[in-house]
Amino acid sequence: MGSTTDLPSASSPSLTLTHPSTTELPQIWAANHHMWGAALTQEAYIARERYLTTIPLAKNSGLTHWILTTSSPPSSSSSRPILSSCESLRKPALAVSPSGEVTEGIAHGIASVFTSPEYRGKGYASRMMKELGPRLENWQADEQHPSLFSVLYSDIGKQFYAKNGWAAFESAHLSFPPVHETPSVPSDSQAQPIIGFDSLEELCAKDEELLRAVLVRRAKESGRTAVALAPSLDQILWHLYREDFVTNAIFNRTPSIRGAVYGSPGKRVWALWMRGYYGGIEKIEGNTLHILRFVLEDEGSDEEYLARGVKEIVEIAQKEAAEWKIAEVQVWNPGEKLKALVGRSGVKFDFVDRDKDSIASLMWYGEGKTADVDWVYNENAIFWT
Repeated sequence: MGSTTDLPSASSPSLTLTHPSTTELPQIWAANHHMWGAALTQEAYIARERYLTTIPLAKNSGLTHWILTTSSPPSSSSSRPILSSCESLRKPALAVSPSGEVTEGIAHGIASVFTSPEYRGKGYASRMMKELGPRLENWQADEQHPSLFSVLYSDIGKQFYAKNGWAAFESAHLSFPPVHETPSVPSDSQAQPIIGFDSLEELCAKDEELLRAVLVRRAKESGRTAVALAPSLDQILWHLYREDFVTNAIFNRTPSIRGAVYGSPGKRVWALWMRGYYGGIEKIEGNTLHILRFVLEDEGSDEEYLARGVKEIVEIAQKEAAEWKIAEVQVWNPGEKLKALVGRSGVKFDFVDRDKDSIASLMWYGEGKTADVDWVYNENAIFWT
């Protein structure tokens, strides 16, 4: 990735934020394989990263790779140093003002922030992020689709990204253990596994409809702008196609159950999930079944009915976790209603308030301060994992 001698200062005007070449991308992936691809061989990991540029949400330049390097372009006789790197994923987003005005736009999710060991401790990642935040305000945006905000999830605490413009928000999750024995299923059980992708489009459309109503209500009640990433079909498919690639590489098969739904239309409870592998199957600690969305179609339904729906869905997820070598099931940033229903359901769980890992962080591009924005449903899984 270039010589480490005579490296420029992180404040040097000779540094530039740009995009890697097609030959530099595999170098970046090979370098960060040990960070995010331990479940895969390096060859499979590089193949996955290349594949991820071709699937819904990411294709058509939805996924952008960034590097901090010197301003001199690469030549056939030398290579430029990749001082730090990351990527951003364009996503549909919503913002609702206290007056109830809805703005449809885009947001950028930032991930894979990486600096090779030989370049660490010199401030390059900080320089890259300081330039990237303002750059994304206008990146791939237009009058019809303004850039509303950018988000990331920090695994190095709250301070680094906060000083570079991303404010830390609430970061908590519910954790459920896998269940290896088959739980007793009542004869009148209503929860059904979601098999394949056929029902996802309708569920995603209903989810976004419900989300819009929540945003309008929250904005009016709080007097603050309410924002969220839209749970679009492409967003969900991005995770599921990614999951399929990894599970096929590890198990030579792909999952059939993508979630579960309880009840009839109008009063449904449903969850969509994906399996994330961070240690493979030899070391399953860290492998997680991420519930991407946990939706209550009618929060005013009978509490016992809702709690039973939550219980039956979680039990299906726990069984799936055990079958697929998963250490835990997680629901990120659950609302008070869902937390109460989980408590009432009788399912064993832990509530984890994170202060160091996967800290939800947002940079707001609209009027007012980031700290004044109400970020609704800041799940990492609707972002990426």
